[in-house]
Amino acid sequence: MASTMGSDVTQSLEVVERLVAPPQRRQLRFSWELFFTYLLLSLGAVVMITPFVWMILTSLKPPPELVQFSFLPKNPTLENYRHVLSTSNFGRWYVNSIIIAIISTTSVAFFDTLVGYTLNKFEFPGKTIIFLGMLATLMVPTEMLIIPWFTMSVQFGWNQGYAQYWGIVFPGVITAVGIFLMRQFFDGVPNELLDAARIDGMHEFGIFWRIAAPLVKPAIAALCIFNFIGNWNAYLWPLIIASSREFYTLPVGLSFFRGETSTQWEKLMTGASLATVPLLLVFLIFQRQIIKGIALTGLKG
Repeated sequence: MASTMGSDVTQSLEVVERLVAPPQRRQLRFSWELFFTYLLLSLGAVVMITPFVWMILTSLKPPPELVQFSFLPKNPTLENYRHVLSTSNFGRWYVNSIIIAIISTTSVAFFDTLVGYTLNKFEFPGKTIIFLGMLATLMVPTEMLIIPWFTMSVQFGWNQGYAQYWGIVFPGVITAVGIFLMRQFFDGVPNELLDAARIDGMHEFGIFWRIAAPLVKPAIAALCIFNFIGNWNAYLWPLIIASSREFYTLPVGLSFFRGETSTQWEKLMTGASLATVPLLLVFLIFQRQIIKGIALTGLKG
């Protein structure tokens, strides 16, 4: 009996010692496979970031240094930024891009999520045909849609005055890609949870807004981020529909900025550097959602 108690006490002391003892450092083993993996990733990162760094450094160079083929500016200056912001419509183009990107992103976040929820959680005649029709629009090149878009915009006067904002935005207020993605994500929302809300007397839009949508919040965040980036970089349609330079978006304005500055590359690089600021902020703030969105779209596609 005493021996049994003694063994139990010994085992208990051993357990306590293991719990109290400091954690052992994990020994890292050298792996050639891991080494070459990190080496290739590092080289790829250098290749991708070098043009961006060159753009920033060029924006800080005075004009005489552009022909010296030096990577680092010898006499860095902010004069290029002052010139760009004070002698052109750059500020107006910046505001235009922000307004259009925000309106389009907000619209896509609401309508794509609502339509995706409807197509996933409700049964009604023609549901499959409607969904397939939406997917079929993805096979139509954007260049083929420009003529009907432009004709409709002219007929409704969306290419004049402040209506040009709506003329630029309306092709992207709802997207087939977003509807498809959100419909797939709503598969993970249990129908039993929605039925319980209906039994409690909640109306259908309340079920969508207060129960279903919060459960797919990561997917909505990823959709908003990708849509914002796409609208910020949009060039072809804003170039066609905007009838005056005051309503140009930033990519369109930069293409004409070259003519305004007589191909002064330091000014062009300055404008391009300023144009990347919102995208960098979006990435730094929402980088987790971006990575999660890429992973989720890969799993749900």
